Amino acid sequence: MVLAGLADSPVLNGLRSVVETLRGEAGFVYIAKARRVAREKGIDVISFGVGQPDIPTFPHIIEEGKRALDERFTGYTETAGIPELREAIADYLNGRYGAGVSPDEVIVTTGAKTAIFLALASFLDPGDEILVPEPSYPAYPEAARALGAVPRFVPLRWIPGRGFELDLEALEAAVTPRTRMVVLTNPHNPTGALFSPSQVDELMELARRKGLIVLADEIYDNFVYEGGFKSVLEHSDWRDYVLYINGHSKTFSMTGWRLGYLVARREIAQKLTRLAVNIYSCAPSISQRAGVAALRGPWEPVREMVEEFRRRRDVVVEELSRIPGFEPYVPRGAFYIFPRVVGLLDRLGMETEEFVDHMLEERGVVMLPGTVFPETAGRGYVRLSYAVSVEKIREGLARVREEVERLLAERGRR
Repeated sequence: MVLAGLADSPVLNGLRSVVETLRGEAGFVYIAKARRVAREKGIDVISFGVGQPDIPTFPHIIEEGKRALDERFTGYTETAGIPELREAIADYLNGRYGAGVSPDEVIVTTGAKTAIFLALASFLDPGDEILVPEPSYPAYPEAARALGAVPRFVPLRWIPGRGFELDLEALEAAVTPRTRMVVLTNPHNPTGALFSPSQVDELMELARRKGLIVLADEIYDNFVYEGGFKSVLEHSDWRDYVLYINGHSKTFSMTGWRLGYLVARREIAQKLTRLAVNIYSCAPSISQRAGVAALRGPWEPVREMVEEFRRRRDVVVEELSRIPGFEPYVPRGAFYIFPRVVGLLDRLGMETEEFVDHMLEERGVVMLPGTVFPETAGRGYVRLSYAVSVEKIREGLARVREEVERLLAERGRR
């Protein structure tokens, strides 16, 4: 039965067209797919999908969260975050990068995604352009589109055997009079690339020449395995060009605590706080207390986790190199690898999404298609998160190897 007046419903018919076209984050889509496959087929699914450390939040952080509950620290806090947390964040950034950050230049957010949205909403007008090196974490371009801004995608440079690096010449060529901002994710999601200090310097110089804002997301700054990592905060003039994003989710395995932060020069941070209070009021009080304990240490659990991820990284590269048609490299940061499989897909006559779905449905292995990161540069690539045990890495990639070999043999018999 059709309800009277349904065709005239302002709720049904008044949705902004851009919302209809926004893409979700594929990792969460594949969580649902994996659960369905496990339920319907009885397969023990191994997931290389969502970028979430499998190591539980460290005990001293949990204990501080419990203490906050016991002390009934459960009300609203200052929108910018409790002073103790902003001071701890500033101390961390200053101790590591010599950034000279003041606590009143820190805004605590409900995860790094909120910090991204807050930054974009505060600086991008409809029609403004933001340069997004791709493949890319989808939150940057999708939030920009929701605000009426225009993401302009600039492919990273693929180097066989070495992975990805920024194409500074292409980025500069993409700048137009409408360009306001450029994204720098370092270490990089989804590729695991670690951009060199010289490339960071060149990007900052580009920002100076063109008058651009650098949206710098360094949430994986502790997951660095080889090579030198240089933060944008090490540039003495960062306040003139940088909106800085970081958070607790990855470093302290606190994804569900929803704790991120945005750093900007004092005058701007004060104004951005006015927008923040109208979006989310404040970050969870309990999480903020736990976040102080995380930053104040001990840091040994973080170092142990990073070493474990280094070991997993090496195993992933080893196992992928055994799979016909996969082109791995050694990622130097984060906990992702984005191997090229375009030649394999051509031999199999498959598209990227078809290949990924086949591996899930037939072998119970979750990978993400490169096409969800998020435009065209990811076609012919897949992303794997190695935030799973070494045993699962070996088993899961053995399944992939067996299925690829079977498919290739099947094609060869035709």
